[in-house]
Amino acid sequence: MKITFMGTPDFAVPALKKIHEVFKIDTVFTQPPRKSKRGMKELKNPVHETSSQLDIEVRTPNKLNADLDFFKSKNFNLAVVAAYGQIIPDAFLKECLFINIHASLLPKWRGAAPIQRSLMNKDKSTGISIMKIESELDSGPVLLTQSLPLTIYSKYGEVHNRLAEIGSELILRAIDKIKDNSYEFIEQDHNLKTYAKKIKKEDEEIIWDLEAETVISKIHALSPNPGSYYCINNNKLKIFECTISKKKSNQPGHIYIENERLFIGCKDNYLEVLEIQKPGKNKQKTKEFLKGYNFY
Repeated sequence: MKITFMGTPDFAVPALKKIHEVFKIDTVFTQPPRKSKRGMKELKNPVHETSSQLDIEVRTPNKLNADLDFFKSKNFNLAVVAAYGQIIPDAFLKECLFINIHASLLPKWRGAAPIQRSLMNKDKSTGISIMKIESELDSGPVLLTQSLPLTIYSKYGEVHNRLAEIGSELILRAIDKIKDNSYEFIEQDHNLKTYAKKIKKEDEEIIWDLEAETVISKIHALSPNPGSYYCINNNKLKIFECTISKKKSNQPGHIYIENERLFIGCKDNYLEVLEIQKPGKNKQKTKEFLKGYNFY
């Protein structure tokens, strides 16, 4: 099989490595390098860096349509997509089979931020879907899925990394099935579809006047990046890890400190903050943070 791979962030790297190890990848398409903050050099994304290390040809069109003639000339049998960052034009979809490694159990959480939205929603599980790419966003039939259990203490970074590994294993099974012509795509139940909107700045602010489980789920859904924040004493403090206290609360946002431990009230219970960050500083465990910060 002649395989091309389309991906950009670190989520796609495990799949890239495993596919190339087992089947070999002919060409990688990824987003163009971006300028560093001072513009002194171009920064390659994780897929670009890894592809260069593996000596795979890399294409970085600003718009994929610019490479249509090249794509046609390669006569690919299969295109594997993992968080590429561009919509695949219909002209490409006509050339070969396109399959996507999507980080949710479709039809739930189609779109840009499926892991974060699943965690914010307090879902009991998420997973990976290997699906056929069609014109409508994440609407294609599904070949394989694998689930991953979640709790309100599941953090985005950990779930992201585990799903990347699951995706890299599942995609090998999918390619095997396609190679042997022993595969069947199952249509999604479109009546059950939900959409995972991109995380925006307003999603990052902590609202204390909610149930503790809702607040903690949001905090962990954005940990370690971009992080959830609240403002106090003209400081934007970010919280990355917390746990629900048994102490009841009827004062959302109320802060109290006891035995070098920090508690903040929600609608029903207090949360104990375990990891926090001051503006411009590194993350700290709460005990260390309290040595250099005065809330009152």
